[in-house]
Amino acid sequence: MPFTLHQKDSSTAARLGTLELPHGRVQTPIFMPVGTQGSVKTLHPQDLESLGAQIILGNTYHLSLRPGSGLIREMGGLHRFSSWNRPILTDSGGFQVWSLAKLRKITEEGVRFQNHLDGAYMMLSPERSMEIQADLGSDIAMLFDECPPYPCDRKYAESSLGYTLRWARRCKTWVQEHRPCSGEGRQHHFGIVQGSVYADLRKRCAEELAAMDFDGYAIGGVSVGEPEEEMLRAIDHSAPWLPEDKPRYAMGLGTPPQLLEMIARGVDMFDCVMPTRLARHGVALTPDGPMHIKNQRWAADVRPIDPEGHPHVTQFSRAYVRHLFKAGEILALRLLSFQNLEFYLRLMAQAREAIAVGTFGSFKDSFIARYQANDIL
Repeated sequence: MPFTLHQKDSSTAARLGTLELPHGRVQTPIFMPVGTQGSVKTLHPQDLESLGAQIILGNTYHLSLRPGSGLIREMGGLHRFSSWNRPILTDSGGFQVWSLAKLRKITEEGVRFQNHLDGAYMMLSPERSMEIQADLGSDIAMLFDECPPYPCDRKYAESSLGYTLRWARRCKTWVQEHRPCSGEGRQHHFGIVQGSVYADLRKRCAEELAAMDFDGYAIGGVSVGEPEEEMLRAIDHSAPWLPEDKPRYAMGLGTPPQLLEMIARGVDMFDCVMPTRLARHGVALTPDGPMHIKNQRWAADVRPIDPEGHPHVTQFSRAYVRHLFKAGEILALRLLSFQNLEFYLRLMAQAREAIAVGTFGSFKDSFIARYQANDIL
């Protein structure tokens, strides 16, 4: 993958970089809004462009069930199907099988499970995951892995790691046999580091995946119920063993302070449903912390939710947005989704600027102090 590492922060492991992908350039560190079903909830693709979203995430498991990857391929791929012309990353489906599917059985072949829509039995293998993602035509496809639960004992973690590494080799073989390995429009592939809470297993996984020479690397098995200290330790036990010249992606994370802590540890890419999920529950994210807009205290507040935010949201008072939620108006969901994603993307832009001028460490500390100091719920 054409990844250029421009600069490293002097006081942390934060990195400033650029990804060149078939559908455009991505500046890192970057947050990817999640479009599980091929759509970021409540937002139009033009909304995402106006927010400055550079890349979004699509979900292999959900899209393979509905409407089906074959239909999306026939419609010209996920970009054309969804009218999103910038880069897309698709996950492998493994995490959703772990978290949503019933009666899951792992074998060397893959995972047999009942899907959550109609209960039909399905098999998802490394080869099938790669095939689905090739049908979707994403810019970045994730390798199929086995995500161990938290907590799990060492024996399970070692067995799970074995699946992840063997399946990674099978993914690579499938890609070599079925897809072009070079060229301007080729799909790029990221390996996923597993190993649960065991530092030596994560080191082994990172080193073996690095030897397979994928285009980038993700850190998986985080945000699966573990405390924040364990999550950060998992990053610490994974990132140092990954190649400097390849992008690093922490999957499914996290809160704004967590993102900055992971950037400080050398992570470049993030995704999380939190901004839009919180929006649907009436929680706005601001530099002064989360704000529960449905609370009575905002009923007559004329101020905007976040004076530093996007004009689409700052033109409305807190009182008005609260009224929309109380009245069940869809505009309320759109406005807070807009606010929260803009807040995340603004944070990434501020982080990039701070790295560029050598002040990321102090920026991180001051942002987190302000974000956590105020109780404005």
